[in-house]
Amino acid sequence: MIGSRRLLAVALLCLPLPVLAQDDAADQISTEIFGPRHPVDYAYGAYQLGYYLTAMELALPRAEQGDAAAQTLIAEIYAKGQGVAQNPERAAGWYQLAARNGDRLAMFELGMLYQEGLGVPRNRERAAELFSAAAEAGYVPAKYNMALLHVEGIYAEPSLAMAAELMKQAAEAELPEAQYDYGAMLLEGAGMPPDLAAGAHYIGLAAEQGLLAAQIDYATLFYLGQGVDRDLEAAASWYGRAAEGGNAVAQNRFAKLLAVGEGIQLDLEEAAMWRALARRQGLSDPSLDRLLVSIPADGLARAEERARFWPSAPPGADSGTVSINAQPAAGPPILPSPMDAENAPAPAPADEAEPEATEPEAQDP
Repeated sequence: MIGSRRLLAVALLCLPLPVLAQDDAADQISTEIFGPRHPVDYAYGAYQLGYYLTAMELALPRAEQGDAAAQTLIAEIYAKGQGVAQNPERAAGWYQLAARNGDRLAMFELGMLYQEGLGVPRNRERAAELFSAAAEAGYVPAKYNMALLHVEGIYAEPSLAMAAELMKQAAEAELPEAQYDYGAMLLEGAGMPPDLAAGAHYIGLAAEQGLLAAQIDYATLFYLGQGVDRDLEAAASWYGRAAEGGNAVAQNRFAKLLAVGEGIQLDLEEAAMWRALARRQGLSDPSLDRLLVSIPADGLARAEERARFWPSAPPGADSGTVSINAQPAAGPPILPSPMDAENAPAPAPADEAEPEATEPEAQDP
């Protein structure tokens, strides 16, 4: 009997355990549906929950062992002053270590510090080297920065063709600034044949993402009928959205359309309010003043009172917000000027080369 029991025990041990079998099946299904599992990064988990000191405590041992992701996380905490005093010098040191270990985000952020001269001496040549490395590693913002450097042609090879290719890659990755700039390059034929329709398409994508400069230019394209069918209501709508976003140029142009009832219902009081808001930002326009010369004194007073409380309504008053999709009134057209140079991407100022960042010693959180 003893021998029979031993044989039964051995036989049972040879059978697959039901629970383990279910786990294996679940793992197989999970892998098929959700892809392979990745190890949990508790330091980044704490960081995402806002427990920055815990994140640093968890990341520090790994960082000291050369873990690039942990080094970048510590650098981010110091760079942004999250749970610790902001310290760009210490951030630059950790970014330096992570960049040398191949972390593309660290390369880019260190490049930004060299570009701005934060925590390291300002050195645009070194910044360009780091942007280039991060771009080659596939980091989208770095591709955008390299495109701008190729346009500038000082710290990267002057080449509109190379700029256009990098800008296109960043635009297709849905970076709104790249969509806007790539659209402008298509409109102008910079580094490639001009394509008005494609240019308007990319500028529209950036506008949809809320980029104010793109919203203004998209409105102008609709007004002029460049790359899109002429649509005054769409033009007024996009100028209105940019005006609501606080852009003085858009507020001025939206006021003009309201003052003449083009693409939107004529409303002198509303126009005067937007004029007051644009003036508050230093933009005065004699041509708009002439359009509003006939506004009654009480209407002008109400408009300026509303501007003082904008975006809220004055106490005891209705919001008074005009519908930017209202029907237009008949009248002679007034043509806003085309895209302003002030909305174009401004090249960064040049500067001299400086030494690299110093590596940090291991720091306690």
